[in-house]
Amino acid sequence: MRKLSEYVEKAAAEYLRETGAVELDARWIAEFYQDEGVVDEHPLVDLVAFSALVQKALTVKAERAGKQAHRHIEKVRDRARRGRRTQ
Repeated sequence: MRKLSEYVEKAAAEYLRETGAVELDARWIAEFYQDEGVVDEHPLVDLVAFSALVQKALTVKAERAGKQAHRHIEKVRDRARRGRRTQ
């Protein structure tokens, strides 16, 4: 039996890979919930609760990606500034 957190991470990763979107589609998550057997292995977790967990995971992933992009841009800017000073 898989942990609920494993299903959440798998759903978030697949959704991002398939759609590239951060806002979770209700039909998509309902299909995943049914097809992956979440409903069978975790009967106390309803679709709404599962959807909320996946949406939270998507939001966290988007925030991390934004922070990484910001750090990368800052590194590029710093290198460009140092390059101008040496010329």
